[in-house]
Amino acid sequence: MIVQTATRAHDNEIIRVWESSVRATHHFLPEEKIAELKVAIKDIYLPNLAVFVTFDDLGNMIGFLGCDEHRLEMLFISPENRGQGTGKKLLQYAIDTLGITELDVNEQNPQAIGFYQHMGFTQYARSELDGEGNPYPILHMRLNPVAQ
Repeated sequence: MIVQTATRAHDNEIIRVWESSVRATHHFLPEEKIAELKVAIKDIYLPNLAVFVTFDDLGNMIGFLGCDEHRLEMLFISPENRGQGTGKKLLQYAIDTLGITELDVNEQNPQAIGFYQHMGFTQYARSELDGEGNPYPILHMRLNPVAQ
């Protein structure tokens, strides 16, 4: 699997992967919140993060990650590619190549929590509200030094 730096030309595909992934995994988010976040992802997050993408053999984007220094800010895999190792490979790339050691995850997304724990991350703190002040608790996780 090849991971490459995203360009602004990838934005629409990134948004497509993001939205389909969120709809498959973030059932706690109301429709209006998804619409609001979709705009923020494109206008605020993507321009300000280091974003990396990966594609299947047919050239379809199947996943992406966004990071800021040592912190993973987003990791999304298209629903049809979940459970096939794409997330694991992207996260391992982020750890090995980008030096990622911390991330946040929604408490209401138990599959993601389990995935990150399996990959060596442990919870070190919890916030009752998300970064925008919404009532979606966040777990703050750090890579266990033994897992590196």
